[in-house]
Amino acid sequence: MTTVNRLRPRRSCLAVPGSNPRFLEKAQGLPADQVFLDLEDACAPLAKPEARHTIVKFLNEGDWTGKTRVVRVNDWTTEWTYRDVVTVVEGAGQNLDCIMLPKVQNAEQVVALDLLLTQIEKTMGFEVGKIGIEAQIENAQGLNNVNAIAEASPRIETIIFGPADFMASINMKSLVVGEQPPGYPADAYHYILMKILMAARANNLQAIDGPYLQIRNVEGYRAVAQRAAALGFDGKWVLHPGQVEASNEIFSPSQEDYDHAELILDAYDYYTSEAGGKKGSAMLGDEMIDEASRKMALVVSGKGRAAGMQRTSKFEIPEA
Repeated sequence: MTTVNRLRPRRSCLAVPGSNPRFLEKAQGLPADQVFLDLEDACAPLAKPEARHTIVKFLNEGDWTGKTRVVRVNDWTTEWTYRDVVTVVEGAGQNLDCIMLPKVQNAEQVVALDLLLTQIEKTMGFEVGKIGIEAQIENAQGLNNVNAIAEASPRIETIIFGPADFMASINMKSLVVGEQPPGYPADAYHYILMKILMAARANNLQAIDGPYLQIRNVEGYRAVAQRAAALGFDGKWVLHPGQVEASNEIFSPSQEDYDHAELILDAYDYYTSEAGGKKGSAMLGDEMIDEASRKMALVVSGKGRAAGMQRTSKFEIPEA
């Protein structure tokens, strides 16, 4: 069974209605790390059957170079899910990276999707296990079960926070998705985001923040994205081209941090080597570095490399 790629760049995850050919065409030229073609909320019920075939056509014929290609199907409580998966994966499985499953409430729903994908892959002669799963948490039951959901399948690559449905499911007193509800002085989303992040990290998965619906308020978007990035999230949804650049910037390390991380890795490699004295810890300028420093630097350097960043400094072996 093929192992999925859980380290794909997902700084910006662009939502594109699967029923809109003009948007599907335009999305190919935008610098988003991931594009997900949507069969769920962005598609009216009457448009869903035709949208499946439109998505297949664009996956097979479009140029998605450099992008993670995802389709969001409808959730298992609807009558559309199995046909979404069968039509899209049979028709374009070779040009598809992941299926996004919304409103996941328990591990069994992930297992059901895994089994269906395996059946299709075997039937079509595709590599079994190649197509990943992105699980979207959108209500209280899903959050309560998020640890089991994250462990439910080796196909899972990401856990995603879906704020709009979640806010409705817990009766949060706000109509602005992602903004703080009036009357609460702290961060109303901190517990939710941290619980998702812990479940993701415990299973070596990525954690992705959901959309910010005021698409022309880029500063508002930046503030919400910076909150998720500060906690350790890997990326955020974008609903408008204007949000893509902000998301890519916020979920990438600064040039200074990236350079510093690479210097730590090089210095640690040198000082733990025979030539460097086989030291467990050493000084890099005024900073002591050790194995813990290396692990922290690996996180930052990994994000920088995934973003295509280039170093502007190099480690110099100290003179004897």
